[in-house]
Amino acid sequence: MKGIGIDLVDQDRIRQIIQKHPNFIKRILTPAEINLFNKLKGDRQVTFLSGRFAAKEAFSKAYGTGIGPQLSFQDIEVLNEASGRPYIARSPYPSQALISISHDKDLATAIVYLD
Repeated sequence: MKGIGIDLVDQDRIRQIIQKHPNFIKRILTPAEINLFNKLKGDRQVTFLSGRFAAKEAFSKAYGTGIGPQLSFQDIEVLNEASGRPYIARSPYPSQALISISHDKDLATAIVYLD
């Protein structure tokens, strides 16, 4: 199965969700991602979470299921290489998955390609 997915996230929306529902962080991020999140401060945390949210949504679109009963945010883990390049460390997809995450002002976007 091959696929491509893209997602765009308003970082201000994520900031508001975090303020109203702090457990949102644990719903979206895996324990390893939470460790990375906790090393950041303030707006950088919002940027990180927005990017991971976009990445997981993009993956779910490329995978063809969306987020739901077949695939949860916890099924997908996005970490970074030493260079900072993001990669999909864990997912149900058995082959290579390529990812790119970008941020600009109040937006975060991600694209995923399943080879």
